[in-house]
Amino acid sequence: MTPPIDAGGRMVDDRLMYRREFFVGGAWTAPAGGERLGVVSPSTGEVVGEVPAATAADIDWAADAAHAAFADGDGPWPRTPPAGRADVLARAAAVLREREREIAEITVEEIGCPIGQAPKAQTGLVAALFDHYADLIRGFEFEREVTAGDRAGLVTNEPVGVVAAIVPWNAPVTLAAWKVAPALAAGCPVVLKPPPEAPLSNFVLAEALAEAGVPEGVVGVVPGDRAAGEHLVTHPATGKVAFTGSTAAGKRIMSLCGERVTRVSLELGGKSAAVVLDDADVGSVLPAIVGGAMHLSGQVCGAHTRVLVPRSRYAEAVEAAAEAARAVPVGDPHDPATLVGPLVAERQRDRVEGYIALAVEAGARIAAGGGRPAHLPRGWYVEPTILADVDNAMRVAREEIFGPVLCLIPHDGDDDAVRVANDSPYGLAGGVWSGDARRALRVARRVRTGSVSINGCAAPFPKVPFGGFKESGLGRELGPEGLRSFLEPRSIGISASALGSAR
Repeated sequence: MTPPIDAGGRMVDDRLMYRREFFVGGAWTAPAGGERLGVVSPSTGEVVGEVPAATAADIDWAADAAHAAFADGDGPWPRTPPAGRADVLARAAAVLREREREIAEITVEEIGCPIGQAPKAQTGLVAALFDHYADLIRGFEFEREVTAGDRAGLVTNEPVGVVAAIVPWNAPVTLAAWKVAPALAAGCPVVLKPPPEAPLSNFVLAEALAEAGVPEGVVGVVPGDRAAGEHLVTHPATGKVAFTGSTAAGKRIMSLCGERVTRVSLELGGKSAAVVLDDADVGSVLPAIVGGAMHLSGQVCGAHTRVLVPRSRYAEAVEAAAEAARAVPVGDPHDPATLVGPLVAERQRDRVEGYIALAVEAGARIAAGGGRPAHLPRGWYVEPTILADVDNAMRVAREEIFGPVLCLIPHDGDDDAVRVANDSPYGLAGGVWSGDARRALRVARRVRTGSVSINGCAAPFPKVPFGGFKESGLGRELGPEGLRSFLEPRSIGISASALGSAR
């Protein structure tokens, strides 16, 4: 088997691309079954890696090992003091920083992430997140005392239990870190199920955690298909499910969790609006929006894919967006100059092309792109596409496409822009662009979405929470909110005098 070669002429280590074992119970162990998942390069369509496919027996093994490490809150990890858990997280951060290049290069092969974007998209919030939660729990108030006369209450925050972390393919290690780091910080063991399209990069995360000293059984990594994921969600040992993925899959997981009242957090799809006000500089704002939306070939849940522009400046905005889209470098993800690489799979390319066709049938106009790049005969590429004459009622404006496609929709002033922005089943992200920061903030406060950027300035993640309104999800990740989602508050009643002597 010949390993992939990156743009600098180096081979990606064969050991990183062809795995034979799972990480379960603190050790690398052979799978229960013989089925394997082939990892297909989106840029060539060729198999470039392979991992075992988790069976129900493998999931049981990982979940049972995690449950033994938890032991109803009396296991070695939940009983480790916060400072001790913080030390492990900090060591993991240091190891992960040393291995960022490996993670980046693997994701070029797994998902076609352009190598120039990988440091930001695939590794930028990984080590930093482990450091963030290490710092946070050193001073976090896991217990507090409350008194009322001669009565006292001791309020404790207990780890929720074994966490099933299920992540998608577009940023597999980053989104795993969003779950694994706060779960471990809270004292919860984790069973991580990477996606079948991109299972390899999270084995590096497992190696880093093992090197950092995570105790036996506290972390398991078992890639598998949807059936494996559902088995993990419904496993009796699972105390909480943390999921990132499509809204359809999230609804299914939520229904399964409802049957057992399993705690669940969901970070789902989006159809986020970039609201351009009439005092914005359209000539510079539209290229910035187009560039941002093309990140990871548009395969980002928070991408601003509905661009709401003043009707009086609509023609100007369409031309600026189209010109910017035509200038976006599309090509081999190994090339540092590439901004838009391939879509993750042939089915995803077909899905995106289907939405473009639906838009044209509904009366939209292709202002730029709309086809496959002529210079890329191999791989699953779609040109950066600008759709004009889009009405917010069209399917292309209401459903998540997950590709390099932007819809330009006219609005008639601030109130109308807010109405259109909020007229969506989703509410994950968004943006407001204006020459007046005070005006932009007023509009941003009215947009019903989990995060809003003003003039392209994103909030300081991971210090602040991320998540969605409406069908974009349930709960929050990152920030202190991300830690609290893995904790269960408990109150213990005792007389004030007895509490003093007991402490």
